[in-house]
Amino acid sequence: MVGERATPETIESIRKEIGADKGFAAQYLGYLKLIVSGNFGRSYYSNRDVLSDIAAKLPNTIKLAFAAMAIAVPCGMTAGMIMAYRKGRLSERLFSMISIGGLSLPVFWVGLMAMLIFSLQLKLLPPSGTGGLRFLILPAFVLAVPALSSLARVAAATIEETMGLPYVRTAKAKGLVPMKIAAVHVLKNALIPIVTIIGLDFGSYLSGAVVTETIFGWDGIGRFTMEGIIMRDYPVIMGCIITCTAVFVIVNMLTDILYHYLDPRIRFHGQDR
Repeated sequence: MVGERATPETIESIRKEIGADKGFAAQYLGYLKLIVSGNFGRSYYSNRDVLSDIAAKLPNTIKLAFAAMAIAVPCGMTAGMIMAYRKGRLSERLFSMISIGGLSLPVFWVGLMAMLIFSLQLKLLPPSGTGGLRFLILPAFVLAVPALSSLARVAAATIEETMGLPYVRTAKAKGLVPMKIAAVHVLKNALIPIVTIIGLDFGSYLSGAVVTETIFGWDGIGRFTMEGIIMRDYPVIMGCIITCTAVFVIVNMLTDILYHYLDPRIRFHGQDR
């Protein structure tokens, strides 16, 4: 904070200012009091209020998370249904290979390749920065790739398992249209594990997609966290971690609440207790 040539007096003054001259327990309790009062402290380097900076950057991360899920959910569900309904065929094998590739490829590599192809070679989209739709497409796509792949595999496995249940066979025996069976009887009852994956992915995106935001220069909480780590700006790091943890817990709590509306068996089980 004060540089390599600072005098002992200056160092001691800063230690007293940030409370580093106190014992561990006193520092910990003091920090908890600040957190409860909604004060994350001030940045060591910019001297700005950390909570204000987080509040300014979090909407950009929310925008990126919604854009990524808008790509991942419909594409992943479609791929999952194709994999389940066309088991053993060429299309199922093709989508299965694509989903494995999406899970296996590192995010930073996918991001760099997307930047190389669509920005530097084809010059269709800007390579980095924060802005409107054109700036949002590439980072949202890169962020959606692993979520899309995992969602497709989970959806395929769940739908395939549900298709073998007695009530689905009964619906087929009644001569119901295959699309109606898929939408009403299969997909609706296969939603619990699918919603779980969506909730986990969405929570992690809102918690800050550190790699993606850093690669594309997207001014969100993930990039802010990385900048704090590089600069060893501990108030920024702690503020971002606490915010990310709170957001992740809230999103997963909302996902659990959603279960009660998706599956009546969960509601009735809770009422029985």
